[in-house]
Amino acid sequence: MPMSNNRPFTTLFLIESLDGKISTGDDDGRDVDVDFPTIKGVKEGLHQYYEIEKTTDPFSLNTGRVMAKIGVNDRKEKPTKIGCSFIIIDSKPHLTAKGVDYLARWVKHLFLVTTNENHPVFDQTKKHKNLTIIKFDKKINLKDLLTQMKNEHGVERLTIQSGGTLNSFWIREGLVDQVSIVIAPCLVGGKDTQSLVGGESLHSKKDLEKIKALKLISCNVLKDSYVHLRYEVMN
Repeated sequence: MPMSNNRPFTTLFLIESLDGKISTGDDDGRDVDVDFPTIKGVKEGLHQYYEIEKTTDPFSLNTGRVMAKIGVNDRKEKPTKIGCSFIIIDSKPHLTAKGVDYLARWVKHLFLVTTNENHPVFDQTKKHKNLTIIKFDKKINLKDLLTQMKNEHGVERLTIQSGGTLNSFWIREGLVDQVSIVIAPCLVGGKDTQSLVGGESLHSKKDLEKIKALKLISCNVLKDSYVHLRYEVMN
């Protein structure tokens, strides 16, 4: 598959409903990891998504907002160390000092990407040797970030699991090489519920240039009415 030599090979990997929703509602309290296990007809086959997730790349990129949604700021148990390294984009910040501490103890290496000079991550550098801060001045340049990850940290392959708004930037800037989607057998709905690719809507005929065509790599029918789709992005 064609790709840039200056950045890692990237795969956008997420679970979504048949209508393309990657969340179960428009509130941060709603999340597929929390809600899908409670829905009859969906929970039975959900384990397949997590099994596929274990086979993804050794580097995973996500956001502080998503990490906060899954509760890392409030977890008290000692995490079981995993072999995957996390790249977390978080400028607001959504992560607290406890959240950063939990992530650093959980993952192989934690890369925290931020523009916020007051982010609690800066107080954790002496505590965790497996913590690297990547600081941008005003705005995070996603292309530059990927270049840094490859050239300075040796990242050859990267799985992206961010939210709909950030996904739109990855896609429209031609920074995604492959899409790997697990479709859950449900319809969520809601115009304000996050979709796989959100962001600014297209307005003009010229904007159609931003639409990315896909080439099917594989389509696997899983158990309990789940489907796993893989596409090459035609950048």
